[in-house]
Amino acid sequence: METSTSTKQLLEIYYNGFARKEGWETVISDDFKFTGGDMTKTAPAVGKTAYIEVIKRFSRAFKTMRVKEMIIDGENACVIGNYDFIFPDGVSINGDVAEIWKAKNGKLDALTIFFDTLTFDKHIPK
Repeated sequence: METSTSTKQLLEIYYNGFARKEGWETVISDDFKFTGGDMTKTAPAVGKTAYIEVIKRFSRAFKTMRVKEMIIDGENACVIGNYDFIFPDGVSINGDVAEIWKAKNGKLDALTIFFDTLTFDKHIPK
């Protein structure tokens, strides 16, 4: 039960900071593994710095976010995040992102996300 509480606390710190677009980095492990956003790339981006770069791009697309649902099982968690997106071309949408987490040694260690990549490709220049 203690691990679930710890994972929940890590996720609460992460999402509180993520919604403000600051302070979320403190709970990310140095060798963090991120998978998502491109189904053709199954190998994760590895490292805290690599993940920060991914989030810099993603943060430009969302105005607000909130946690819709959180399910925690030990060091594993699934979060449904709901985002209000405003794209550079002026299009605004609301969408959900499924986020699968793994915690390890008191840090968030891995994340795999699932969302509508086609919409992003249409509205965000590469």
